[in-house]
Amino acid sequence: MSDQSSGQSDPNNWPDPVEWSRNMSAIAERSQRLVQDFLARQQKDGESPLGHGDPLNIGQTFLEMTQAMMLNPGAVMQANFNLWSDYMNLWASTTRKMLGQDGETLIEPARDDRRFKDASWSENALFDYIKQSYLLTARWMQSTVHDVEGLDDKTMKKVDFYTRQFADAMAPTNFLMTNPEVLRETLDTKGDNLVRGLENMLTDLEKGKGKLRISMTDADAFEVGGNIATSPGQVVYQNDLIQLIQYAPTTETVHKVPLLIVPPWINKFYILDLREKNSFIKWAVGQGLTVFVISWVNPDRELANKSFSDYMLEGPLAAIDQIKTITGEPAVNMIGYCLGGTLTAATLAYLQAKGQQNKVKSVTYFTTMIDFAEAGELEVFIDEEQLAALEAKMNERGYLEGSEMATTFNMLRANDLIWSFVVNNYLMGKDPFPFDLLYWNSDSTRMPAAMHSFYLRKMYLENALIEPGGIELDGVPIDLTTIKTPSFVLSTREDHIAPWKSTYAAVNTYGGPVKFCLAGSGHIAGVINPPNPEKPKYGYWLYNRKVKDPDAWLEKATQHEGSWWPEWKSWLEKSAGAQIEAREPGCGKVKPIEPAPGSYVKARIT
Repeated sequence: MSDQSSGQSDPNNWPDPVEWSRNMSAIAERSQRLVQDFLARQQKDGESPLGHGDPLNIGQTFLEMTQAMMLNPGAVMQANFNLWSDYMNLWASTTRKMLGQDGETLIEPARDDRRFKDASWSENALFDYIKQSYLLTARWMQSTVHDVEGLDDKTMKKVDFYTRQFADAMAPTNFLMTNPEVLRETLDTKGDNLVRGLENMLTDLEKGKGKLRISMTDADAFEVGGNIATSPGQVVYQNDLIQLIQYAPTTETVHKVPLLIVPPWINKFYILDLREKNSFIKWAVGQGLTVFVISWVNPDRELANKSFSDYMLEGPLAAIDQIKTITGEPAVNMIGYCLGGTLTAATLAYLQAKGQQNKVKSVTYFTTMIDFAEAGELEVFIDEEQLAALEAKMNERGYLEGSEMATTFNMLRANDLIWSFVVNNYLMGKDPFPFDLLYWNSDSTRMPAAMHSFYLRKMYLENALIEPGGIELDGVPIDLTTIKTPSFVLSTREDHIAPWKSTYAAVNTYGGPVKFCLAGSGHIAGVINPPNPEKPKYGYWLYNRKVKDPDAWLEKATQHEGSWWPEWKSWLEKSAGAQIEAREPGCGKVKPIEPAPGSYVKARIT
């Protein structure tokens, strides 16, 4: 900051007081109107501005932690002494640096922590002190609560999670006076960044109707069907829950057996068709596959009673029957992604029980949970108290609002998906960068009340799906161990939504042959990793024998460079069938309804 110190006393660097006053008055007027509208809406809806008590059950969690800590005051005293000792060492080191001597660095940010990338955090002794002080305090806070004895695993996970959320929120990067990059911007723009930041915040509050809905990208830069989700095809069937898209071929011949993709309905399917260069759908079509994709509806109150069974009957089962009508083929190969994979597994068990297992020749699962015993950090949001509060809210509306689901997932990566945008949009006063992946991430979908309650209770809370007969769909007990269909299970090593060691349960559950493939990176990037010989990314691990323990499997697995997509296509060849003349959408058997990507996916919650 020393290069800016002379500018602090230069009046030319400060904003024009008249213009500043005018801008602030306009913002104040806008803020007052927004607050009045918000309060009026809360009064009309009969809701307190403070919300419904403690729906996340955080208070009880930390009460239990405090009670446990009081039983072992010696550990607390030792932790506090260690922090005090760290502070003394940091102060001594900083003093030496300020005197021009070498000083020890006590703690460094994690390698993937991008909050402190600005050079001033290391080169300026004051900001280096602020950074290290924060990192030491955050480490003390998280280690202290993590080492508390006497808490059950579920409470401990909640304590860890919300302590990290608090530590992330209090980072010096999130505040004007302790962020060197923001201070420089304030001086350079004569404070205009703060005015723009306030305007950005007010816009986000207005967009969220009183709730802060942080803009992550320029929503006007993208259009579904315009510059994203552009693979050519036709909607060839639709019902209350789905539109079925058949994509136009790009090869003269195709494999005989069609491919049906069942995406999750928590997000929209076009993550598989974001851009031409990374579209899995475009690539699969180019491999000579007749590709069908389910596009789920964005439900409203009218679909509140749609159940998990309905999603199976009107989703993959209806699609399979329609594909048979269109192509004449009695069986399909299937891909299920995330929640779509969970539904696909249940569907295969249902077909097995009905004696109709021959309708599916092979199945591929992308980052799919079937055993929710260790469901990762999403467990934090699932207990009886939280579910009861959530169900009450869903029953009022008929659905779970998509933005609330998005907030939950964003909290799993708060520094990347919340605080980085707070700094960029509100402190730096910059507009978010146009980014197609973040546009998709913010294109929220609702969850029907009946379906979502069943899913959260039966899968996450009770972990009933993994138990033979633990759940029933359309009156049929579901037993995943009866599935004999050859399976390709794709998981990702850094997945924070479907932890790979939990998804590995599929290997020891399904009754048929299972090929497990572990990709690098996370829930999205690890899946959407197209072949790129010039710049291969992430890589993947393979070991073709069944091993009970995931860690033991990884020890034996061989790492391969680049995309796993060709490996999957090689595996699929066994069930893809002979080459036939390419099929056009509808195949002359049905009249297409509208061009891809269809209208269901374009229903955007504003």
